[in-house]
Amino acid sequence: MNWLREKGWETLLQRHLRYGGKVLGICGGFQMLGKTIHDPSGIEGMAGSTEGLGLLAISTTLYPDKCLRQVAGILSLDNAPVAGYEIHAGITIGSGLKRPLVKFPDSSDGAISEDNQVIGTYLHGLFDLPSACNALLKWVGATGQQAVDYAQLREDGLI
Repeated sequence: MNWLREKGWETLLQRHLRYGGKVLGICGGFQMLGKTIHDPSGIEGMAGSTEGLGLLAISTTLYPDKCLRQVAGILSLDNAPVAGYEIHAGITIGSGLKRPLVKFPDSSDGAISEDNQVIGTYLHGLFDLPSACNALLKWVGATGQQAVDYAQLREDGLI
C-alpha cells in the first residue's frame, strides 16, 4: 500500500475513476481497495494498520492462517459461471460485501461498489472461463472482444 502511494498510483487510480474508468482488485488488490488493512501479527511487514484506498466499504484483518480452496460459482456480472481458487491470509468485513462479485453455493465473495466502477475479489482464475472473461470485458466497456477459451486451446494442442 505504501509503495503504491509512493509511486503515485493512488492519484492515478482516482483520476482514472473520475474519467469513468473501472478498477478491479484481486486478492491483496481487493484488500487494498478497502478502507483499512489491519495486520496485528506483522504478516505483511510491521504490525499495525494501514489506510486503504477507500474505494470499497470493506476492511480486512490479516491472520496467519491462510484460506486455500477451489471454488466455482456465478459472477454477479451477467450471471456468468466462474471458477478458480482462493488463497489469502485475511478476513474481510464491511457493508461493501452486501453487493458480492461472486456467489458460491454456500457463500459469496468480493464486492461491487455502489457506482459499479470498482470490483474486488479473492478469486484467482477470474478470467479463466470465457463466459466470466466476456462478462468482465463487457463491464469495462470492451465491445467486440471475445475471451480466448484456454481450456479448448490446450485440448486442441493435444490432438
